[in-house]
Parts: sequence; structure tokens; C-alpha cells
Amino acid sequence: MAPKKAKKKSADSNSNVFSIFEQSQIQEFKEAFTIMDQNRDGFIDKNDLRDTFAALGRLNVKQEEIDEMLKEASGPVNFTIFLTMFGEKLKGADPEETILNAFKVFDPEGKGVLRKDFVTEMLTTQADRFTPEEMEQMFVAFPPDVAGNLDYKNLVHIITHGEEKDQE
Repeated sequence: MAPKKAKKKSADSNSNVFSIFEQSQIQEFKEAFTIMDQNRDGFIDKNDLRDTFAALGRLNVKQEEIDEMLKEASGPVNFTIFLTMFGEKLKGADPEETILNAFKVFDPEGKGVLRKDFVTEMLTTQADRFTPEEMEQMFVAFPPDVAGNLDYKNLVHIITHGEEKDQE
């Protein structure tokens, strides 16, 4: 009887995945899924991932990397599995206020920006250290302003909401 119960719990977690997200978020995930499902068969497979990476300009993706990504799924990646995977990744993610407060520790004047070189030093020498490649990726995605300042408030908003904050 125990295996049956475990199976039921797994099925329940998939069926409840739609309650984790707001309708607008589900629609955004559906759009992302549709973009990634290059052959439009309702599933994301190795070829779809390779094509998606190519469309993003990353042509040298190793087969092992693609295989590892697909191993994270409990089966073929249809939309429900895709959404479940994001739900699991986001579960336990820090809320916006927590991440913002972590940055504010380094911004006692409350300017909302930090020097790029300071951020680089902190993220490459403290705690869970970033690699030079990770730093480069971050600054490509979130470039500092001409003065070399990183707008961490906007960065945190994008991390937690997936879109730029409206200018106030």
C-alpha cells in the first residue's frame, strides 16, 4: 500500500502545480514552452533544447549538458512537467524583500546602486563564490551604468518577477 500512496502524492503534486502560479505566470511559462518546443509536438526533447540554445546564440552545447537537463524531469517534458520543474526550482526561492535586504547591507546610504568592482569582489570572494564566467554572464544580463554602478533594485526585481521595473 505504501508505494501506491507515494504514487498518489506524486500525481497530486503535478495536478496542483497550476495553483502555485498566478494565471499570468502560467501564460508566460506556456509562451516559453511553446518557443522551446521547436517541432511543436507538445514535448521538449534533446533536439528542441539544442535548437533553443542555437536560437539564443549558444551553438557549442555539449550533449551531456542537454542530457543532464532532461534527467531533471520525471518523464517526457510536456507543459505540466515543465511547469512542475519550474515550481520545484522556485520553491524555497527567496522573496524579493529578502534579496533586496541582502544588497542593502552593502548600501548603507540607500542609493539603490553598488559599484561593479565591489559587487565583483563580494561575489567572487565570499560564501558561495561566483566564477569569472558567472560574473560575466551577470553583467551581460544586468549591465552597470556608465559610471560603473549596478542598479541592484532593478536586478532584484528582474530576478523575482522576470521583467524590468516600470520607471517611477
